[in-house]
Amino acid sequence: MRFIGNKELINSEIKDLLNELKLTDRGLVLFDAFCGTGAISDAFKDSFNLIANDMLRWCVIYTRGRVCANNCNFENLGFDPFEYFNSNTDIIEGFFFTQYSTGGSNRMYFSSENAGRIDYFRTTIEEWKDNNLINENEYCFLLASLIESVSVVSNTAGVYGAYLKHWDPRATKRIEFKKVDFNDTAHDDVEFINSKLEDVISEINCDILYLDPPYTQNQYGTQYHLLETLILYDNPSISNITGSRSTTPMRSDWSKDFKSHILFDKILAKTRAKYIVFSYSKDGFMSKSFIEASMKRYGKPETYICKKLGYRKYTNFKSREKNDHFEYLFFVERKDNAEIVYESPLNYIGSKAKMASFIRANAPTEFNAFVDAFGGGFNVGININSNRIIYNDINHFVSKLVASFRATDTYQYLLYLKRIIKKFGLEPENIDRYNRIREYYNSFPLDKRDPKLLYAVILYGFNQQIRFNGDHDFNNPVGMRWFNDKVLEKMISFSRVIKEKNIFFESKDYHDIFYELDKNTFTYLDPPYMLTNGSYNDGKRGFHGWDSETEKRFFDFVDKLNEENRPFMISYVLEHKGSYNHHLKEWITKGGYNIIEVDPTLGNNRKEILITNYSNDAGTALYYKKQIPEEV
Repeated sequence: MRFIGNKELINSEIKDLLNELKLTDRGLVLFDAFCGTGAISDAFKDSFNLIANDMLRWCVIYTRGRVCANNCNFENLGFDPFEYFNSNTDIIEGFFFTQYSTGGSNRMYFSSENAGRIDYFRTTIEEWKDNNLINENEYCFLLASLIESVSVVSNTAGVYGAYLKHWDPRATKRIEFKKVDFNDTAHDDVEFINSKLEDVISEINCDILYLDPPYTQNQYGTQYHLLETLILYDNPSISNITGSRSTTPMRSDWSKDFKSHILFDKILAKTRAKYIVFSYSKDGFMSKSFIEASMKRYGKPETYICKKLGYRKYTNFKSREKNDHFEYLFFVERKDNAEIVYESPLNYIGSKAKMASFIRANAPTEFNAFVDAFGGGFNVGININSNRIIYNDINHFVSKLVASFRATDTYQYLLYLKRIIKKFGLEPENIDRYNRIREYYNSFPLDKRDPKLLYAVILYGFNQQIRFNGDHDFNNPVGMRWFNDKVLEKMISFSRVIKEKNIFFESKDYHDIFYELDKNTFTYLDPPYMLTNGSYNDGKRGFHGWDSETEKRFFDFVDKLNEENRPFMISYVLEHKGSYNHHLKEWITKGGYNIIEVDPTLGNNRKEILITNYSNDAGTALYYKKQIPEEV
């Protein structure tokens, strides 16, 4: 049958890929998450154990009918149902006759004779099942064959969202009950599910996840409502011109821009599969760069594959002349959950995005709460697993901005950004438009400034940095960056995780946030560095600066944490561009603290160190002590 996005023409390419990766014929479980008409499930049923799912009931039935057709012998029925149906001319004036043909309505989906035959076929199949004359697989095989037979004589343009106003010659032909096409081989173990993928993904045990979601605004529930009614056999209430049942339960968020991005991130994050195969059209909402960024976040980058596959697609009068359609086929081997690192959508000076996994690996093995005392872009805290996480930054604009990703529904946040970008016509290097939105943001009283608006300004500023003047007005100049797909991916994945964790937000001096924390709290401190310069520590931005005196007070505060047996970790720089922080050296030596050197490639090409007052177990691979040299 004709089906939007049908994979019959490229399933051989998918099979070749899995053969090259040596994943076939190993007894692995393949989860066909959007099975549609079963093209993949039927083609792979002899190579994998299968789980097939679709939110549309008719798709699940159709797929099961194809996959299990080889096992249908109709022994209890005692005769060939196809010969039986095609040997008589019986008609029932049922739901299809009265609602979808000129026999009882003005709708021209079927001729009255064919609609009456369809009612007869459907009623008879249901009676056979109720009388235990056919089993579940035989029931699905017959229903799949009925769907196939219906598609041949439907007076439509290929889908069932509407009927044609004039009779297509094929719709006037007498319907024949014909077998659905299927791969005539035995199948391995198979399970069928009828759910929205996002509702069940975390519960599905599988080795390979195959994804083929909708990629445009076409709602499959609307386009195939008639087949859903045929399979459900529930005679729904209908009143509109097309005779559609309510499509609300069948609406998919995969057919919406941004929501598809959010769902894709969730699926990659929650699946238990080790391998992910993904088919997607170049015409889809998600771009190749967004998909690549997402798959490399959750998958091992060295295993990432992207193939370009060209094939003819379903066309209508609007798209018939376009011949540049192709699909991408993506593959990645998923990381273990402990290896996944999330990145802040803020390009914060001194960001620890590259160091986050290293810091996590060298954290204490057990703690009940985590404090990110100089939270900044929150690259560290977002990657820590703890029952309670406290984010703090003295810059209340930054604290509110980070908190906004938790407080605001991600889809609504994205729609807001889209509206603002369009309203101000923001684009890279456009000084006039950028200055207009920056002035608009600064025109609000300090307590009325919307962090979402600030984020829109930041996205088009120089290097997307965060900078304020002494009056707390945002003063970063225009830049060459924009709200690109890599930033979008970071925002979506970061926003999901920050909503899932138990996080509290503060905006205080670091020494004022510990009033309710106990010894089971692990404190991470990433203060400004004495040997480096940044707009956040020069004391000219309306916030405290950082000098030798503030550094000494910081050391005293950390010593107090140590006296109270509270574990801490500090990110700092001991030497930089030929300069050496002797006060830091003396303080570490006096306190007997430990130093962990950081690979310069993780520390933005600086000689970063981690300072701790605890030692991890000997088995911790990335942890080691290093003696501080006496002389430099």
